[in-house]
Amino acid sequence: MDKVKVLFVCVHNSARSQMAEAFLNNLAGDRFRAESAGMEAGVLNPLAVEVMKEEGIDISRNKTKSVFDKYKRGELFSYVVTVCDEASAQICPIFPGLLTHTLHWSFEDPAAFEGSHEEKLGKTRRVRDAIKEKILEFIAKQGGAGSIL
Repeated sequence: MDKVKVLFVCVHNSARSQMAEAFLNNLAGDRFRAESAGMEAGVLNPLAVEVMKEEGIDISRNKTKSVFDKYKRGELFSYVVTVCDEASAQICPIFPGLLTHTLHWSFEDPAAFEGSHEEKLGKTRRVRDAIKEKILEFIAKQGGAGSIL
């Protein structure tokens, strides 16, 4: 069985989309092949790296990628999931493709968190946990490679 290809997109590919990609590949890599990209490539958020390590997932060597590079290469995905907050969702692209289903999951941007390191870490943990919960729901709702959520 071919794996279902899923692309997670956010603004800079620095935290939310990286966490979603890692969770889906870690929890259901036998059924899905997740990738992530941003409107523009940014710098991997160290808070995201830290909170994912707490889950036993190392994303520290991940590179940030541009969604437009994937588009130019003609890459196709069964699902494109934007994980931008509501304000940024308007600039997230529509990914073309006859078999592409677009979903939007709104999560706060850890890059915008303020406060001490511990306060920002706590907020990033909440985003991580919300992403993991959505990934688990996504996996559970998949009745097969062609189902739409």
